[in-house]
Amino acid sequence: MEIEGNFLYQVADFLAEDIGRGDITTQACVSANALGVGSFLAKERFVICGLKVVEAVFLSLDESSSGLETNYNDGDEVEAGTIFAVQRGYASVLLAGERTALNLIQRLSGIATLTREYVKAVEGTGAQIVDTRKTTPGLRMLEKYAVRVGGGKNHRLGLDDGVLIKDNHIALAGGVRKAVEMAKKSVGHLHKIEVEVSNWAQLREAVEAGADAILIDNQAPNELRKLVEMARSMNPNILIEASGGITLENVRSYAETGVDLISVGKLTHSARAVDISFKIQPLW
Repeated sequence: MEIEGNFLYQVADFLAEDIGRGDITTQACVSANALGVGSFLAKERFVICGLKVVEAVFLSLDESSSGLETNYNDGDEVEAGTIFAVQRGYASVLLAGERTALNLIQRLSGIATLTREYVKAVEGTGAQIVDTRKTTPGLRMLEKYAVRVGGGKNHRLGLDDGVLIKDNHIALAGGVRKAVEMAKKSVGHLHKIEVEVSNWAQLREAVEAGADAILIDNQAPNELRKLVEMARSMNPNILIEASGGITLENVRSYAETGVDLISVGKLTHSARAVDISFKIQPLW
């Protein structure tokens, strides 16, 4: 599984933000020729994500870097107390890249870990866990990569990636049917049209207007099941997505309603960064 998108150019910006005009503490306390070895230690159990990103951080600081040493891959689960990666090089490089590398791998591993928990919670139901656009500006491609590492699927990567008619579009267009009809006239034949609905009347209007997919928002599982059955009776092949108010505790009950997709904003906007330390020892 590879990271999509050109994230390497971002690393230089991330480092510049932290280093500024120079790491004055390291310059004052550490010899410029000092060598060191830094060990990434898991302080808890989690799904690893971001090893290539970490490697890119240190390579950006020193092109002669030997690279990250690890026997793990993104997507592997690591136990607390495990040293899962090692970086060797100039001590000044290790110190300069430490915080940026940790911030990224802790964040991405947190997303992958939370996603894995959601995916496991719906196993056997046929429903898939997908992400949303509720990502950190500038980190969308990395955060959506982390969702895939955790076993989830990506929804739209951006507004140019698909037609999703939501409540504000419906209000501005003058109704569900009008919005779908306008979209059909505007986009090409390869674009599918999804419509967000919150009640039976909107659902019926969307299906009758020829929507390819329905996003049912903010419904309790019992009500959602009824809407799913109604939609399937009108169009057995229509794709149905659920969203809103979905937690680890109730996600399986949503999956058992018969929906195809469950979109969870928490995967990216509320994932807790995992606990990782980076300890540096001198190399003599």
